[in-house]
Amino acid sequence: MVALSIPTFWFGLVGIYIFSLQLGWLPAGNMYTIGDGSVLNYLHHLILPSIVLSLVHVAIWSRYMRTAMLDAISQDFVNTARAKGLSERRVIMKHVVGNALLPMITLAGVQLPSILTGALVTETVFTWPGMGRLFLDSLGYSDYPVVMGLLMFSAILV
Repeated sequence: MVALSIPTFWFGLVGIYIFSLQLGWLPAGNMYTIGDGSVLNYLHHLILPSIVLSLVHVAIWSRYMRTAMLDAISQDFVNTARAKGLSERRVIMKHVVGNALLPMITLAGVQLPSILTGALVTETVFTWPGMGRLFLDSLGYSDYPVVMGLLMFSAILV
């Protein structure tokens, strides 16, 4: 629940402070180290931004999945499966989880624009080149055709 109430840029700044400046485990920003274009270098630079970007969505999805699981457990077909003698693990994995995942697919589709909007802030904090940073730079330089194109693209996703 904490992930829902704290803004994405704050998670990014705290993550940079702890994991980059204090511990030195992860790079503070940019997409890769200059002179090293290996895939492992890209992945190393991707760890912190991807964690920060996914924290809010994991919090929402976990609450939603919990509610869907509790709703599915109270259905009649679960009681029927238990009455047939199926083990509790089989009832949960086969009947409950399968029915609880259906609303999660809808939630993932609804949150796709939110992920792209969060990427706008995350790309700025971690100095990643991407559509979010392009959008903010275009606003700063009054490049309105690019801004309109990016807005149209995000409107199509919604």
